[in-house]
Amino acid sequence: MTEELLIIFVKNPELGRVKTRLAATVGDQAALNIYKRLLDRTKQITSALPFDKTVFYDRILDEEDLWNAKGFTKDLQQEGDLGQRMSTAFQRSFEKGYKRICIIGSDCYELTTEILNDAFNVLKSKNTVIGGAKDGGYYLVGMNQWLPKIFANKAWSTAEVYNSTIKDFVELGMTYAELPKLNDVDTEEDLGPWANDLLSNE
Repeated sequence: MTEELLIIFVKNPELGRVKTRLAATVGDQAALNIYKRLLDRTKQITSALPFDKTVFYDRILDEEDLWNAKGFTKDLQQEGDLGQRMSTAFQRSFEKGYKRICIIGSDCYELTTEILNDAFNVLKSKNTVIGGAKDGGYYLVGMNQWLPKIFANKAWSTAEVYNSTIKDFVELGMTYAELPKLNDVDTEEDLGPWANDLLSNE
């Protein structure tokens, strides 16, 4: 066990359950294929990180999938909205003895290993770190203590989440740093050339 943990929130990749806003224009199968590509990308950029990594599934623990790789452990998200599920994951992880924890999803193709390393380095001198998504949400949040307030009373999937979280940091007296703004994949407009072959196969 290291002092640092990366939590990766994922959805079980099942037809009709992932990327529903994207599926509205590209179809369920293309949306599933794109989500699987995003999962592969997330694994690629996190595999070499020198700290612990736990994948939290939204529905069931998948015993045989790409996360069986060395360096990853598996867990299950608890009940509640997104904020409650993230808060519980942080709480349980801090109770295990981790000192610095970041959480990401699997929706950000632009995220890199370097940005993730930077996030954990920030937490050696700041209380919190956040990476904003261009839609007003965030692709990463990290902290060196459990802060349930930042997950409460949020209108998830809206443009207010990032600024509201920064406001929470300030009100709690937490020092923080901001990572580069990146693009989360929610709709067809968010896709890059990396998805062209998946769309053409629909």
